[in-house]
Amino acid sequence: NYCPIRLKKQSKAGYDLLFVFFLTLEGFDTISLTSYLNVLRRNRATAKLLIERYFRQLTEGCGNGNCTNEFCASCCDFQPLDNNSAAAKALELFKINAKLCDYHPSITASADGSTQEDSKMSDKDPGFTKEDFSEVHHLTENTICTILSFCEEEGDYSALVRVIGRVFSNAEALMKSFRKDESNSTDNLESCKPADMKKDEKQSERSSEKTGASSAASLPGEALNEVFDACEVTVDIGAVRRVYDRLLSIDQLQGALVNALIYLTPNVELDLEYLDVYETNPDYLNIFIIVMENSNLHSPEYLEVALPQFCKAMSKLPVTALARLTKLWSKYDLPHIRRMMETFQQLITFTVVSNEYDGENLVNDDETVVAATQCLQVVFFASILGGDVDIEHNEEDEEDSDSDELTLHELLGEERLYKKGPRINPLEKELGVRPMDSIKPLIPFEDFINESLNDVIEMDKDFTFFKVNAETKFSFQTCPFILSVITKNQGLYYDNRIRMYSERRLTALFSMVQGQQPNPYLKLKVRRDHIIDDALVRLEMISMENPSDLKKQLYVEFEGEQGVDEGGVSKEFFQLVLEEIFNPDIGMFTYDNDTKLFWFNSSSLETEAQYTLIGIVLGLAIYNNCILDVHFPMVVYRKLMGKKGTYLDLSDSHPVLYQSLKGVLEYMGNVEEDMMMTFQISHTDLFGNPVIYDLKEQGDQIPVTKENRQEFVDLYADYILNKSVERQFKAFKKGFLMVTNESPLKYLFRPEEVELLICGSRKLDFEALEKTTEYDGGYSKDSQIIKDFWEVVHSFGEEQKRLFLQFTTGTDRAPVGGLGKLKMIIAKNGSDTDRLPTSHTCFNALLLPEYSSKEKLRERLLKAITYAKGFGML
Repeated sequence: NYCPIRLKKQSKAGYDLLFVFFLTLEGFDTISLTSYLNVLRRNRATAKLLIERYFRQLTEGCGNGNCTNEFCASCCDFQPLDNNSAAAKALELFKINAKLCDYHPSITASADGSTQEDSKMSDKDPGFTKEDFSEVHHLTENTICTILSFCEEEGDYSALVRVIGRVFSNAEALMKSFRKDESNSTDNLESCKPADMKKDEKQSERSSEKTGASSAASLPGEALNEVFDACEVTVDIGAVRRVYDRLLSIDQLQGALVNALIYLTPNVELDLEYLDVYETNPDYLNIFIIVMENSNLHSPEYLEVALPQFCKAMSKLPVTALARLTKLWSKYDLPHIRRMMETFQQLITFTVVSNEYDGENLVNDDETVVAATQCLQVVFFASILGGDVDIEHNEEDEEDSDSDELTLHELLGEERLYKKGPRINPLEKELGVRPMDSIKPLIPFEDFINESLNDVIEMDKDFTFFKVNAETKFSFQTCPFILSVITKNQGLYYDNRIRMYSERRLTALFSMVQGQQPNPYLKLKVRRDHIIDDALVRLEMISMENPSDLKKQLYVEFEGEQGVDEGGVSKEFFQLVLEEIFNPDIGMFTYDNDTKLFWFNSSSLETEAQYTLIGIVLGLAIYNNCILDVHFPMVVYRKLMGKKGTYLDLSDSHPVLYQSLKGVLEYMGNVEEDMMMTFQISHTDLFGNPVIYDLKEQGDQIPVTKENRQEFVDLYADYILNKSVERQFKAFKKGFLMVTNESPLKYLFRPEEVELLICGSRKLDFEALEKTTEYDGGYSKDSQIIKDFWEVVHSFGEEQKRLFLQFTTGTDRAPVGGLGKLKMIIAKNGSDTDRLPTSHTCFNALLLPEYSSKEKLRERLLKAITYAKGFGML
């Protein structure tokens, strides 16, 4: 009525024009107007909601007859305003961040769950004038029981619908509901239940007693609250669960719960973002605790609007509140925490499959997906805290000495791309626990990966947000638990390539300044017969003189050979180095014939430089995207990621010793008299010499007893996995970090994923390889020679398949994601001939002549893969 401007939906210019019109009419000066519009542009949608809330408060009031807010129409001293004046006043109140009242809606519903105003309902249902429960401003278990009894007697749940709608749509009312200090009576709620529900629950209880099942959900109310008391929450969670069990069985209430949540969450989001309500009243967290106990949140009626809005509100909670929520949920039993995980996962999947994303419309900009991912992170850490966790046994990180001198990256303005040190997740820091501290989470890590999301993430854009725009743009790499190893490996690939190009650019710049020949690669020229000596000398010189050269792209040249390294020569270099270093005759590592794994030789006579070389080789393999044939137990990767080896790690590194120590811990007899052990241990080194070691001072005088046997086991494991190989492993880790110290490797990957990056997958799926192979030079998948080729390859044994893979790609392992990610090429190399097939391992290309028969193809191919070694120019 006041403004003749007709706005188009989502018209930015239109909104600006309307605000200018209102403000100029009310006499705002130009400076105020400009600054105000800047505020609005920063968060237009949020500002609009907040202004609308002020406008509603000025025109309709909050519904509280005792309101004392001078800016609320419900206040007795308030002077009524027309709509035009209220609109201008709402803008002014928003500008000064004035007080907002909680709304006290009066909601009712019909049998189908639709809502309408109480005044209308009272005309139709005069019977509720006496028992309308209008004085109920928060809920207890007793209150619900009373209302339920009344509704069941009347045969109409309208009164309960009104109360649920009123309380669940009001933040203050919901926050005060279901308090532990309220007198709740489980017996009263039980008396409200229908007979058939009681019968089903009794049968369920008998079944649980027979099976011996027990969980937090089945505990009595007082015992359940004792479990959660350590989390310092004031909600009676047992009462909330019992109330939900009853309410969700009533169809007429479903619409009221959904509508109440839709109304509640935008106001909660605004309160958290602008009014800091949690800092004022930590009990504000009760709202999220109560809502998340609703086991129907994953149902379709919530997924469209209610749950997305709730996740956005929850993502606005401060870190301290999220940490409290995490600790509380970590006390939940597995079915409850899994339900919450599946609720957020379902919302992410539903949103992703319902939208189309591309390079312009990124999933990173989808507020629902981002908010649900941040909420899922709370469940992720709750799963870690609720499982087996080890936060004590950490390796000491070597701190880099800070220099006051500016680096070249800083001079070029690139320090944000190459900042040192691992990222710190705020929630992880607040909780004091990391994913790598987890021994066994409540929910397997794999269940948190969302494949639908991984399919639509543009990793090049996400990487940019992760490294450069972290403050303004959300990156899914800040929540790596939701990403698959394949997706995270893409992010790591971009990080490595950018560093390589940067080092190449800096080398060119130095060369121009110093007038020297540019050397953009990490060049290694080695002799096959002296590969360890040549590589060791060259890498040792580089690591001492200019360690940043290790960040350059690797380029290997074998002396006397013509091969040009496009990746394949490097692969063979890695393979030959490892074959030499892991040779038992050298004595750097010991080999277990049962586990087929290597371990550091504590008695090795080799220098630390050679162990450093192995660490550099592993780092270079990750950095240059090469797969190595190494066989380490998982504890090696855990130690590389900053954890110490513990007793549990012995299970795969030293299984015989593990079983012996396990027997000591589980022995039921007299440990001291029957076993006659002390805290002095002995073992033989690689050369057969006895080694004696005291686990404690004067260990030979301290007997192992039932009381101290756990200490004995822990010290024994610490000696075997940490102290006895400290010199060797420290040098090994030093070499590894020379290459990876600035990489996000430690932040993105867990130890088992690092092993997959280095070693690749042991599973060889040649069916997947056939589906993704491309053809060139006149061949196609329908060519007879190609059909014969795949029949021959599929008929090979396991060892022959590995030889074929080695011949074609330079390694006998599948990359991360399996052979389907390999992209092999088979190209025609002439007509029928006696020549052997050849390959370009750099490009995973097989050059295959068109042999006249399948038998000849098989014979030529087997000879090629069996005797292949070295490189030449064709």
